[in-house]
Amino acid sequence: MGRNLVSPFPLVLVHGLWDSPNIFKPLKKRLAPSGMEIFSPHLPHRLGVTPLEVLAADLHDQISARFGPKQALNVLGFSMGGVVLRCWLQLLGGDQRTKLFVSLGSPQKGTLTALTAPKWLLPGIADMQPGSPLLQMLNSAPSALKNVECHSFYCLLDAMVVPSWLGVLPVGSVQQLPVWNHRQLITAKAALDPLVELLLLNRGDIGHD
Repeated sequence: MGRNLVSPFPLVLVHGLWDSPNIFKPLKKRLAPSGMEIFSPHLPHRLGVTPLEVLAADLHDQISARFGPKQALNVLGFSMGGVVLRCWLQLLGGDQRTKLFVSLGSPQKGTLTALTAPKWLLPGIADMQPGSPLLQMLNSAPSALKNVECHSFYCLLDAMVVPSWLGVLPVGSVQQLPVWNHRQLITAKAALDPLVELLLLNRGDIGHD
């Protein structure tokens, strides 16, 4: 009997501050031959005015509209998008349907570049300050991620996540990528190669005779 394959898990890509879903074009091009369904919603961050929990609620609504309440997913967040995904995973039940979570250059423990943002004016940026109430809440209770395969990728010379070692999750594997800046984490071949390998390895095909 031949081997039949069920379609792989859909992949949700979440962009960061000052970005749009267009940032994922190089990654989507590399993954296109796999037949993987890719959803990269637009989240209107309003230059940092929108709080990250509001963005996570918007993401939740868009995922539910696209896939319903139960479809298993893999997710990848770039920059601020990785923290938005954590809010969705840990606060909105996204962990119940997520198999793989990739955090790419995301200030999971904060970034010094956000320190000058006043909470009253730019709450979305202030949420990424080291020790912010949101990050304290997420990092003090990472148990919601225990059933999700988590991977963090970062760039040593990242000028957006400062210092760069704050850009990793409190759980899962950590890998430094050999690129020179924040944007190259999602555009350079040296970053895309290991990302594509990981995503294809965890694509979720199920075979049977």
